[in-house]
Amino acid sequence: MSDKLLAPGLVVAVFGTGTMGRGIAQVCAQAGIKTLLTDARDGAVKEAIASIDKALEGLVTKGRVTAEAKRGTLANLSEFKSYDEAAGAGLIIEAIVEQVEPKRALFREMEKRIAPDAVLATNTSSLSVTEIAAGCERPGRVAGLHFFNPPPLMRLVEVIGGLRTDPKLVDTLTQFVRRIGKHPVVATDTPGFVVNHAGRAYGPEALRVVAQGIASPREVDLLMKEAAGFRMGPFELLDLVGGDVTHAVMVSIFNQYFGEPMYEPSAQMTVRVAGGLLGRKSRQGFYIYNGQPAASPPTIDVPQAAKPAEAWVAGEEGGPELAQWLDKAGVKVTLGGSPGVGALCFVTPLGEDTTGASVRLGLDPKRTVAVDMLGRFAGRRTVMKTLLTSPDALGAAVAALSDDVPVTAINDSAGFVVQRLLAMIVNIGTRIAELRIAAPADIDVAVELGLNYPKGPLALGDLLGPARVLAVLDGMQAVTHDPKYRATTWLRRRAKLGVSLLTPD
Repeated sequence: MSDKLLAPGLVVAVFGTGTMGRGIAQVCAQAGIKTLLTDARDGAVKEAIASIDKALEGLVTKGRVTAEAKRGTLANLSEFKSYDEAAGAGLIIEAIVEQVEPKRALFREMEKRIAPDAVLATNTSSLSVTEIAAGCERPGRVAGLHFFNPPPLMRLVEVIGGLRTDPKLVDTLTQFVRRIGKHPVVATDTPGFVVNHAGRAYGPEALRVVAQGIASPREVDLLMKEAAGFRMGPFELLDLVGGDVTHAVMVSIFNQYFGEPMYEPSAQMTVRVAGGLLGRKSRQGFYIYNGQPAASPPTIDVPQAAKPAEAWVAGEEGGPELAQWLDKAGVKVTLGGSPGVGALCFVTPLGEDTTGASVRLGLDPKRTVAVDMLGRFAGRRTVMKTLLTSPDALGAAVAALSDDVPVTAINDSAGFVVQRLLAMIVNIGTRIAELRIAAPADIDVAVELGLNYPKGPLALGDLLGPARVLAVLDGMQAVTHDPKYRATTWLRRRAKLGVSLLTPD
């Protein structure tokens, strides 16, 4: 269907010249396609073309684009002011207000004018393609082309077929996306598609950590960047995207999945949005933007203390590696067995909190601390206390582990901070696979390209070990009794069989 999309003479008409619309137009024009633009606001198209001109000039200055290529791109851009002027377009891409009815109304008008083999594509990020297409006489030629912000820089485009979309159109649009130099990932028409669905772990779980007093936003960001290797911490990302935008997506996906606990929004975000603390756009969010972000104080005031002369380490998952770290720091270590009288006790739980581990092992909670050993994190370490851990014991633990790596001390939590966030990222990734929203390998590609995570969720689960991730989730659910932490069947089966999370059914 619509081989016209791959023909040399293709004309694309873009409705809407906001950040997304002008970016999509630039991408198409740079690919050598004649691209028409329109907007309901007078002067918006001229502003958009001027913005594209400026962006291209910057690329010319940096040597990434030739002056000739820039002139060619601008020559491919032109304004249209009426529906009839776009009648010859082979592809209509709408990037207008994120509401179903305006999109339906636009497509109904264009259906009257375009050729029978022309295509209607919506750039919606959260609405149902099937629902939008239901307003058309020929829903088979309606599909989703979800670009990411900013389109000229982001390589990913999600290609979404509605329930009545011609399957051949999905294949053709996939080829079209490659034609304009982007990487296509095919997704089914479900809330959030792949990328926005996968994003329901990073920010929301970080918000729960802070709401529960486990760690501050700054501490969570440092742990996720320096320990887990993410480019941006979740609160930096929330401030960049905007609290209003992020919260709206959280609420939308939660409602569309009929209150699924995994996607529970944050009550604190409701208050922050109402108060105008939106992030960079309002110059205050989780950070204050007055030239430089302001650092928040640590959650726990750790006293200065000397390294302990000796320590006991539980002989469980991660214990031997922790014993080596302590031995390197000059601490005499006993691994397993019974702790000596007065010895500082270290535990390494997966999903369990420090309190639960100390009680299970019969340890004195006043001198027990936990260390997150899930990924043997080398960039920053986490020490977690019980509510009874003495300040001296906590200070000694931090001193013993901070010779060569910074240490963050947090309050007691099932799953620390990094374990919680990583396990939820993996679990929701496996849910996307389980729901057949996209192929397993495509899920990872989409998340890496669309969210800039260091690894896709399934590959991340394989790196950490599916059985370990399952242990974290089961441990968190056992402590909290919260259904949001229940592991998917996809994850549980593969963990039991000892195979990759990318293994298809």
